[in-house]
Amino acid sequence: MPRLANEAREERRVRFIEAARRCSATKGYRRVTIDDVCAEAGGFSKGAFYTYFRSKQDLLVAVLEDDAARLEALIGTLSEAPLSELERSQRFLREVLKLGEDSAEVQRRADLWSEMLADESIRERLGAVVARRRKLLARWIEAGTQSGELVDIPANAFAAILVALSDGLILHRALDPSGFRWGNIRLALDTIFDALRSHPPS
Repeated sequence: MPRLANEAREERRVRFIEAARRCSATKGYRRVTIDDVCAEAGGFSKGAFYTYFRSKQDLLVAVLEDDAARLEALIGTLSEAPLSELERSQRFLREVLKLGEDSAEVQRRADLWSEMLADESIRERLGAVVARRRKLLARWIEAGTQSGELVDIPANAFAAILVALSDGLILHRALDPSGFRWGNIRLALDTIFDALRSHPPS
């Protein structure tokens, strides 16, 4: 029984997080109210909301951590797939860039980043999330250079570039939706990745 109660509690918490995603994607995070989130989650009361979150800011942190968990799950899946280290990096960037094709998702992320950068405590949480993701990606790069698959390249630096590219391109999409075509971005990135392969001398 306690286990079922815990599962129901977690399910309701996830409903609030998903509701916050949808509301912020359509209205912008700053204009979203707790009442909006409660209604979107299925008509819950504010009392139910405060059972799971202390404030709207606390909900923002939960959305941030949920985003991070999804990306880390993607990294875990790719780590177990029968791929080369370079292919893992390419797949990761392609999957993340798919988010940039959804204008509502782009707007939501831009709004959330704006809030994060304005709040020191949230900025620290974001920094920790990005650092963790960078370390996971750096393992692929380091393994690729050690195996001879990749040219000798600083693993942490290249992982930082991958993270910055994935986040930066999505935010750029919010700034200038017509500034580039995603198909061309993918083509350019494939060219960059191909240049990193350690081609044996002929």
